[in-house]
Amino acid sequence: MAIARTYEYAVRDRNGKTVKGRIDAPNEGAVVNRLRTMGLAPTSITEITNTGLQRDIKIPGMGEKVGLKDLAVMARQMATMISAGLSLLRTLSILATQTENKMLAKVLNQTRSDVEAGGSFSESLGRHTTVFPPLMINMVKAGEVGGFLEQSLQSIAENYESEVKLRAQIKSAMTYPVMVFAMAILAVVGMLLFIVPIFEQMFTDLGGSLPWATQILVHLSSMMKWLGPLLLVVIVAFSVWWGKHKNDDAVRSKVQPALLKMPIFGPLFQKVALARFTRNFGTMMGAGVPILQALDIVGETSGNWAIERAVKDVQESVRTGQSLAGPLAQHPVFPPMVVQMVATGEDAGALETMLAKISQFYDEEVTATTEQLTSLIEPLMIAILGVIVGGMIVALYMPIFSIFTLVE
Repeated sequence: MAIARTYEYAVRDRNGKTVKGRIDAPNEGAVVNRLRTMGLAPTSITEITNTGLQRDIKIPGMGEKVGLKDLAVMARQMATMISAGLSLLRTLSILATQTENKMLAKVLNQTRSDVEAGGSFSESLGRHTTVFPPLMINMVKAGEVGGFLEQSLQSIAENYESEVKLRAQIKSAMTYPVMVFAMAILAVVGMLLFIVPIFEQMFTDLGGSLPWATQILVHLSSMMKWLGPLLLVVIVAFSVWWGKHKNDDAVRSKVQPALLKMPIFGPLFQKVALARFTRNFGTMMGAGVPILQALDIVGETSGNWAIERAVKDVQESVRTGQSLAGPLAQHPVFPPMVVQMVATGEDAGALETMLAKISQFYDEEVTATTEQLTSLIEPLMIAILGVIVGGMIVALYMPIFSIFTLVE
């Protein structure tokens, strides 16, 4: 496969206006063909060579990523242009030129080159699994085979737009408590390291015995001098370990079921997982993806180990010619309402419609739950922060009440 090079071009559009830009291609001839396919007349093409200080500095792990929002916009624009009669090659060229995400633009250019060389669109996407999720690749493949690529792209766009909205709701619900919790930790550590030692020295000079609450605080302050750096090292080490092993089955099988049992956030995580599972499953069924293949994909994309395990049981049931709903009833992560609605949709031949209704219901439930949690957590976290900081201040000032006695 030829190495893509960067070229700077100047073209004249249909109105005779000169337009300049950059494009990645294996050679100058490919640049000319691509620009002419876009309806542009090239006047100059120059290869850009980045060496030495001109080369872009890239830090590992800090590069630009392609998010679900980028994919949703891409799918929506592709569906619009294809429905307007534009060819797939021209659509990919336009998207690669106008997208703001450099990583996505580069991948789209490579995809266009693959399609131009005779490969299918889905096969070209499948060569970039780090950018395009399996759900998108398989839905595009189903749309190509069935002749309804436009509808598949619209379904992908709707699915990812709903997923982006869902993630935003979760983030809004989690941001406030996380920030308050972090502020509480910083306040406690700051008081233990910098304020308590000052009061400790003052109490030592005055003499006398300290109240038990103040003694505990002084003891914690002395421990924090060595415990703080140790905790920092442990947190960094755990973060590195978690980044490498968070997707291991052994870790997911312990952590994710435990998250569902949390007293406040557990029901929210369950509703999010059910909304994602039913929406992805319904979208793939509507796109014509075979049911066993769809189940294999939605199990991996559900984001929850309990649902993934349940889906494997469903796959075995379907392979033997049995129902979908039967195995779901054996797993507590699926409420009775979901099981009954799936069974009804299966019996009536309207499984796709029923899954869409379930996902819509849980999307609304997530919205309502996040609003309730926000209204509940705000005063609760403020009260917790006040108790922690206020308790420390009271413990510090308790000996001051007996200062006059100590002075005498």
